[in-house]
Amino acid sequence: MSSKYVTPHPQAPVRLERLLGLEEQRLEGTLVSDANGGNASRRLVRALRSYALGLLAVLLITEIFRHLPIANVTTIGFAFLLSILVAAAASGIRTSLLMSVAAALVYDYFFIPPIGEWNIADPQNWIALTAFVITSVVGSTLSAWARRQTRQARLQHQEAEQLYNLSQRLLSAGESVALCNALPSDIMEAFGARAAALYLTEGQTLFYSPGGSHEFDVGLLKSCSAQRDIQADAESEITFVPLRLGISTIGSIGVAGSRLSRATLESLGSLITIAIERARALEQVGKIEAVRESERLKSSLLDAITHEFRTPLTAMKISVTGMLSDLHFDRDQCRELLSMIDEGCDRIDQLVGEVSEMSRLESGETKLDFARHTVANLINASLADCKAALGARMIDNGIANQDVPIRVDLLWAAKAMVHLIANANLYSSPGKPITIRTETKNGLVMFSIADQGPGIDRSEIERIFEKFYRGKDHRFRVQGTGMGLPIARAIIEAHGGTIGASSKPREGSVFYFTLPIDRSLEAGE
Repeated sequence: MSSKYVTPHPQAPVRLERLLGLEEQRLEGTLVSDANGGNASRRLVRALRSYALGLLAVLLITEIFRHLPIANVTTIGFAFLLSILVAAAASGIRTSLLMSVAAALVYDYFFIPPIGEWNIADPQNWIALTAFVITSVVGSTLSAWARRQTRQARLQHQEAEQLYNLSQRLLSAGESVALCNALPSDIMEAFGARAAALYLTEGQTLFYSPGGSHEFDVGLLKSCSAQRDIQADAESEITFVPLRLGISTIGSIGVAGSRLSRATLESLGSLITIAIERARALEQVGKIEAVRESERLKSSLLDAITHEFRTPLTAMKISVTGMLSDLHFDRDQCRELLSMIDEGCDRIDQLVGEVSEMSRLESGETKLDFARHTVANLINASLADCKAALGARMIDNGIANQDVPIRVDLLWAAKAMVHLIANANLYSSPGKPITIRTETKNGLVMFSIADQGPGIDRSEIERIFEKFYRGKDHRFRVQGTGMGLPIARAIIEAHGGTIGASSKPREGSVFYFTLPIDRSLEAGE
């Protein structure tokens, strides 16, 4: 780029405003480049119209008071002064100064003796005319200054709103990559810029708004990141702002076609720096939490394996060692030892299978085959699968809405219910039945499985669905892996349902889950 870039001194905000072309054009409401001929022509027309209206006002006041002989010289002077102040507030100081000169001339010619001549005979009239001119000029200057201050406050308010809206977008981003990709477009949209760019020193990466890559000199964008101050070029309307975090710099931004104040540019740089560092910090926290969760899971897995594998492995080791020794066992003793080995293998296989099953469910590798079934189909399939485990335990299965249709993968939904029934069977008191009930409400079928066991402590209700977690009062009394309830939860949630539990100590527990009612036939599918 051939334009000359300047680096303003930190203590020279006025100078920067001039370099950015802001001081006059911002206060006059001009937000477009002087190089645009059409805009320059419109501004010239507006200025000429303002001058003409000002002179017309002076002419009208003159004509009115020429035909009102009752008005004195003081009244006429105040009328001119009032019109000049109104013009200064509405059109600016240039129009009011032109009106001041014109009003002084007609005031002298038509109203100060000798009438009809530009000559003042009485020295008191000289004093009056001088006071009128000074008052009109000072009043015009103050009115124009107030007008500029009002416009400047309005622009500052507008820029503050733009910064706030941008901050809402930036601080809602969760990933730094997505934030950086969207950031140039967000800047362009928020401030009405022609283009925007972002450069990050980490990885030497560049991000542009749509069509903005040709607007910026990459070398200048990178060099600005090593500077402490804003760099601006008034001709091309491009501004570069370093992104600083304390004494270090993380990059820079470039904004083309939007004239912002120094304070807004500095605030924009600080806001973007904070947003990027916040997104990076969130990602880092997420990674730390993931590592911590992974370590916790590994610890739980090792603890479960140590606890659950030890009993069957010990029994298998004793059996194998005995059979390999020279001891003489009869047929019944050999059968008993082999049965212990077989049970141990089944126990280990069950644990490995449950861990593998849970892993597939969490990773989404398991694809569910949804079909239309009834409530009775699901309950009957579940009871058939766990018939051997239940043995002689009674099932109170008094459901009334057996024919309600549900859309499920019958195999997996039955597995979830089997885990809940098996859990109730493990913790129910001997000889006590397991109660199964259903209820339809708000387009859902709620299944509940109640036992009459010792119950669950209130502090553990939320944790019983965690992997490998088992109640502190039951983990050594009842054999289990702590995987049945987490698997059931994963299956139910994959069906779009919910699962939970309630319990009263020494009265038993109720596990419940919901499944959506199938409305496909009602919808005409």
